[in-house]
Amino acid sequence: MLLAWTVLTVHAAIDRKALVTRNNPVITSVDTLASLSVGNGGFAFTTDITGLQTFPEYYKNGVPLGTQSEWGWHSFDNTDGLRMEESYQKYDFGHGHRELYATEFKTPGRAKDAANYFRSNPHRLHLGCIGLEIEGLKPGDIKNPRQTLDMWMGMIDSRFMVNGSRFSVQTVCHPERDLIASRIITNHKGQRAKGKGQSLSINLRFPYPTGGHSDDACNWQADDKHQTQLVTQNEHSAVLERTIDKTVYYISLQWKEPATLREKRKNYWVLESKDNQLTFCCEFLESGKELAKESFATVADKSAAYWQQFWQTGGVVDFSHCKDKRAKELERRVALSQWLLAIQCAASTPPQETGLTYNSWFGKFHMEMIWWHQAWLPLWNHAAMLDRTLRWYESVEPIAREIAMRQGFKGVRWMKMTDRSGEEAPSKVGSFLIWQQPHLIYLAELIYRSLPSASPKEREELLDRYGRLIDETATFMADFATYQKERDRYLLKGMIPAQETLKASETYNSPFELAYWHFALQVAQQWRERRGLERMALWDDIIRKLSPLAKDSENRYLAAESNPETYSDLRLISDHPAVLGAVGIFPMSRLIDPQVMKHTQEWIWDNWNWDHTWGWDYPMVAMNAARLGVPENAVSALLMDKRTNTYLPNGHNYQDGRLRCYLPGNGGLLTAIAMMCAGWDGCTETNPGFPKNGLWDVRWEGLNPMP
Repeated sequence: MLLAWTVLTVHAAIDRKALVTRNNPVITSVDTLASLSVGNGGFAFTTDITGLQTFPEYYKNGVPLGTQSEWGWHSFDNTDGLRMEESYQKYDFGHGHRELYATEFKTPGRAKDAANYFRSNPHRLHLGCIGLEIEGLKPGDIKNPRQTLDMWMGMIDSRFMVNGSRFSVQTVCHPERDLIASRIITNHKGQRAKGKGQSLSINLRFPYPTGGHSDDACNWQADDKHQTQLVTQNEHSAVLERTIDKTVYYISLQWKEPATLREKRKNYWVLESKDNQLTFCCEFLESGKELAKESFATVADKSAAYWQQFWQTGGVVDFSHCKDKRAKELERRVALSQWLLAIQCAASTPPQETGLTYNSWFGKFHMEMIWWHQAWLPLWNHAAMLDRTLRWYESVEPIAREIAMRQGFKGVRWMKMTDRSGEEAPSKVGSFLIWQQPHLIYLAELIYRSLPSASPKEREELLDRYGRLIDETATFMADFATYQKERDRYLLKGMIPAQETLKASETYNSPFELAYWHFALQVAQQWRERRGLERMALWDDIIRKLSPLAKDSENRYLAAESNPETYSDLRLISDHPAVLGAVGIFPMSRLIDPQVMKHTQEWIWDNWNWDHTWGWDYPMVAMNAARLGVPENAVSALLMDKRTNTYLPNGHNYQDGRLRCYLPGNGGLLTAIAMMCAGWDGCTETNPGFPKNGLWDVRWEGLNPMP
């Protein structure tokens, strides 16, 4: 292995700029699934082919033209005085006490009304569209477009023709503020349709929220329900105030060239330049009415500096020396996934599954998905971006403690579907999931492991920041486990597992959750030792006596011990193959026989209903294959030709007509690639997740191994 290590280290340093720029997406048609975005982790602005948001209605069923921030939320008025506790229902899952869950109801009444209201409120806001103002302009009027996302500079460069006039639009996002800046240049003074000369203009259009489950959050037919007022204005700047029911926020606009701001109609403003160039900055503010003080040039410079630092200091993987014809596509997916996740999944609150592009599940985030969104960050040496999000857990700890208490458990039970307040949305499935619980432990551990050169003080601060929360998280996990005296073992029951087709009232000992409990309780003990505390005796007892994974007569691990007919149940083999996550996401443990797991993987590989899987299933399978020494399957899983494993020209992981973006798939891909390159604790093989057939000369820098 020393020879392999030596060969790896003599490779020349990777040309990071060349790697990034050769994967810049270039769009040459009006493609509603090829929208491009800029952002800073907590704010994102998605553009159409014009580099702005000129055609929001046309793109609404593709990758919508969102302007979203982590703070932008709205609730419809609760006119009936509904209370969250009206959505609670009692269950008895055999833990020795009644458990109250926020769930959904079929029978009409206040319980159903309360569940529906708190499930959809609050919902995330579309903060406003900024587009070209050209009378009668239609998507078909855009000719000879060429649009490039320059990921090295953090800029979208859009060039096209309209009625014989050339347009150039450059769009960037401030790395620290919810601010976009754009420079528009045309060779005529904004030629409008049919040759009617007019000055170059942009519009600012503001929608009313829809409150819909999965949409662009734009109701353009309700202007009477909200308003946009001019607060202050001078020669080159203005502030608009948005009022939507009880929600108020501000838009600070600044322009360079002589221009006039006017209200065209309610919630529709136009900025009209007197030249053939218009350079402006637009900042979205949760509070405050400050006039913008940035310029396009300074924002562009800050954007370039930020992104070059991002690409130069984090991990990077170069597939250009590979001979396998699939390697180029894999590199494209890896590069674009880093961009997409960094611009919309690195805020001070967890991300939603469609990021800051458009709303899914009302814009709320799913806490079982945070691992898939963000575990890659410390593995690729961006631990600070994950640390920014994890601090949110402390702010919602009181709510998590209340959830545990009303269900009769000690410690804290982390919510599943929620918003920045931490209140858990009622759900017939989500409220019963349990695999979001250990994520805090795993993710904090990844941060700790990624900082080998941290000073003792920095390590102490990190241990202090998350140590108590880890204790409280593990306290719930231990209390949730049920001791079965007659078999001297602990089992897990009364939950819907990651394989969501199983029922909470019937299911016990699902493999993913067993493996996660075993792994996370061990890590929690390590954190206690690092903090100079004694190990918890109960946790050690559970680690020793937790039930091993159950198998059938053909030596295949079951979806749950309670489901002996797993492999003849079409519902189960058409869901997440979650059993494979028990080895891959986690290291091999005493709960698992490697040969049985390998046999299980072989059966799943040949027989699973892959057309009904999700974007994160493919990297989960890849990680399992890598740990089991089947690198051919690891690569093939990541590139399996299935609809839910489609990666659009902009890098988004397409699922179906509802989920045209699915960022857990992107995050899972990056986590899997880190493991396939850097390996895991105890692994001595170079690039263990890639075949040794001479076709996969994968070179990388700055990656950290998995546990």
